[in-house]
Amino acid sequence: MNKIKLNNFEISNNNQFILISGPCVIESENHCLMMAEKIAKICDKHNINFVFKSSFDKANRSSINSNRGISIDRAEKIFEKIKSSFNCPILTDVHNESQCEHFANSETVDILQIPAFLCRQTDLLISAAKTNKIINIKKGQFLSPYEVPNIFKKIESTGNKKIMITERGTSFGYNNLVNDFKALDIMKTYSYPVIFDSTHSVQEPGALGEKSGGKREFVTTLSKAAAAIGVAGIFIETHDDPDKAPSDGPNMLNIQNLEVLISKLIEFDKISKK
Repeated sequence: MNKIKLNNFEISNNNQFILISGPCVIESENHCLMMAEKIAKICDKHNINFVFKSSFDKANRSSINSNRGISIDRAEKIFEKIKSSFNCPILTDVHNESQCEHFANSETVDILQIPAFLCRQTDLLISAAKTNKIINIKKGQFLSPYEVPNIFKKIESTGNKKIMITERGTSFGYNNLVNDFKALDIMKTYSYPVIFDSTHSVQEPGALGEKSGGKREFVTTLSKAAAAIGVAGIFIETHDDPDKAPSDGPNMLNIQNLEVLISKLIEFDKISKK
């Protein structure tokens, strides 16, 4: 069983789950700091290790008119403030090799995330792996869990074995995703930490025409199911006003509901890992 060291804790399928959380996309410095503070307080209270997640660029939006985010340089300054203020690791998406190269020598971002649509892009995977940072791959909506080792081999070819794989649902017809929870146990057999993304699992891709829809009321249910199976981490995007969020609002959990959910997940996690 592979364990990944990060700050003063380890990430593995046998350890207590970590929380990966934050707003989908960076909206402003003040908003990010506010959200990070709220999440950090909840995690400190319940003794949960926390990784802050937010994207500086959303390169896979449905429409050309959709909000993309902010510049990579501006994002890094915001991440620096979050990290120094709350002593939490940072995870963000990368979409191309130049973004990987930018973060290669950065001490701000700890985990590079490969978006689901790009999980088979060999050059991107290798470029991210060469940074020697932790790489979190979102398993594509089009992949079975049995195909995941092909992704691992591309990253391992660089000598980097700091790998996490995230389940975020499988395409089921048009504009719909479903979760086959057998996939979590299947992917755990490959020894790398498995993360469950409960927010994007309830996404309805492209369902609203120029943007995606979602059913956030099922985030709690899916999160508890994953914790009951036992995973290395739970990925929950959250927002103080999801209905007004510029990206993925329909499937983001309201921050007001996060603490109650975390307290329940801790109990399920304890049972699954006894």
